Amino acid sequence: MGSVKTKREIVKIAGKHNELITVTDERGNILQKMVKPVMVKFYSRDLMQVMVGASILAIPVAFTEETWKLGESLPLSNIIGLMFISLIFISGFVYYNYYKNRLREHKGEFVKRVITTYLVAFLVVTLLLTLIERAPWSSDYIVAFGRTVIVSFPAAMSAAVADMIK
Repeated sequence: MGSVKTKREIVKIAGKHNELITVTDERGNILQKMVKPVMVKFYSRDLMQVMVGASILAIPVAFTEETWKLGESLPLSNIIGLMFISLIFISGFVYYNYYKNRLREHKGEFVKRVITTYLVAFLVVTLLLTLIERAPWSSDYIVAFGRTVIVSFPAAMSAAVADMIK
């Protein structure tokens, strides 16, 4: 059997970026053509998906007393560590699902997607914990921050996964 070659190129179809994958045989005959959406831009619909995705895990986790107690007892350095790990996990997930082999030309969009995903999850959790009166921002902002970061960890991951659904 001869060699098969794959050519990948980015094309715009209906104003959106797509990857055109062309598979040819050794003579240049086209064996297959595929069009795959390239999801490197962060649109307003993505923001909505991130908000809903963050809520999926924020709701059950935010309503547990264990989370509230953990937010009171963990040192600030551990809380910051959880925030950092959350950003690393989101970055890895986003990289492998959106930007693999495309990061060089879309670094800004990558950073924007990661930071936006975490911030939206954090804000959803902040709102939820504040509404159920488990984030005492005015009296003990360190406890409120700790609880928010703890719940934001799973919320941000579910937000990143929900963002993938198109």
